Amino acid sequence: MRMSLKYREIIADARRVVVKIGSRVLVQKNGRPDARCMRLLTQQIADLHREGKEVAVVTSGAIGAGMEALRMSARPERVPDLQMAAAVGQTRLMSRYDKLFAERGCMVGQVLLTHDDFRHTVRLTNASRTLENLLRHRVIPIINENDVVADEEIRADLTLGDNDNMAALLVKVIRADLLVMLTTVDGLREPTPAGRTRRVRYIENITRKTYGLVSGEKGNLSKGGMGTKLKAAQKAAKVGCSVVIANGRKDGVLRRIMNGECVGTMIVATGL
Repeated sequence: MRMSLKYREIIADARRVVVKIGSRVLVQKNGRPDARCMRLLTQQIADLHREGKEVAVVTSGAIGAGMEALRMSARPERVPDLQMAAAVGQTRLMSRYDKLFAERGCMVGQVLLTHDDFRHTVRLTNASRTLENLLRHRVIPIINENDVVADEEIRADLTLGDNDNMAALLVKVIRADLLVMLTTVDGLREPTPAGRTRRVRYIENITRKTYGLVSGEKGNLSKGGMGTKLKAAQKAAKVGCSVVIANGRKDGVLRRIMNGECVGTMIVATGL
């Protein structure tokens, strides 16, 4: 009960929220964008926005949208092909977001970043200023890794080249209170004595034992697995941002999280 109350209090106090939406949430197994899921998520995000929350969206899905347009049956392996799919898909993905949010009276702005932007002082300052101004003017930033110009070294290193870690870096820049990472599983799972698994509801500190629970499985449409999400969550928690990892395909998942329900796995910010 004590932890349940703590969960609700942390969520209720969150003023600035980053919602990270993974590729497998937005894209079907055949590589085509899932219009229904995207519509439901944008509706929930728009509701949060209207309630006065400041919301930024970190989205995957550009490569998946490009794969659909280019009629690719599987995620490309060559970097130039990934960049081509991203270039074709980025405008299509953003067009869908713009239309869906406009239907709910919300304005969006596109922000494309690379990890180099977070290492370069001037570029980081410019990005931070732009993001703050968007939020101040009640515009929802739609942020994506700029796969078109991401170099091969970053693309090959899955601990850096993914939107999970982009979201973790972003929460520090905009001083977010809560990061919601939406994927296609209910959160981290641990084995039970009966030989099954159960959802880990809360994590106070991510340790080597926590990483030992990760299966390491990933899909061909996404770059990051649960291990990458835990690393991103650990980074976010260290800068004072609590994290929830939950299933973005569950109906009303974002609304349920923000209502304080014990959904997914929560990683509590260090010091809370």
